[in-house]
This record gives sequence, structure tokens and C-alpha cells, in this order.
Amino acid sequence: MMNGMNMQQMMQQARKLQKRMAKEQKELAAESFTGKSPDDMVVATFSGDKKLTDLQIKPEAVDPDDVDMLSDLVVAAVNDGLKKVDNATQSKMGKYTKGLGI
Repeated sequence: MMNGMNMQQMMQQARKLQKRMAKEQKELAAESFTGKSPDDMVVATFSGDKKLTDLQIKPEAVDPDDVDMLSDLVVAAVNDGLKKVDNATQSKMGKYTKGLGI
């Protein structure tokens, strides 16, 4: 009977942990993260679940003779924003996966 009690306690703990994780994931998804290119020519805004919610491009970043520069600015802003989401996710959710090798 002792083992059954331990298993029951473990399941309760697992359910509590699962609820906390779900709550923190929901909070993270509701946050907003802004990535910027050099000189803030392009600004990309993401939700915490990595959805692009806004993309602002300054008019001076648009040069018909240098489309590659605009592409580079967009890539830089997007990558910066996604990095911020990843860092926040690791900070908030990493405590649940610490030591699991994932």
C-alpha cells in the first residue's frame, strides 16, 4: 500500500507541475518581444509563441536599387526578435527541463 500512496502523490505533483507549466506558457505567449535591425530601420514584433504580430519598415530603408539591404534588415530584425523570445522562454520554462537534456 505504501507504493500506491507514493505513486498517487507523484501523480498529484505531476499534475500541479503541469498546471504551473501551462500557466507560464500562456503568460509567455501573451508577452510581446521586439527585434530591431541596425539603426532601427526595421522593427519586428513577436508574441511569446513566436508569431510575427507587427513589422515596421522605415521609408528610408526602402531603396529600389538595393533590395538586398532591405532583406538583410528584415532578417536582422526577425532574428533579433526570435532570439528574445527564445531567451525569455528559456528563462521562464528552463526550470522545468533543467537536467533533462532537452
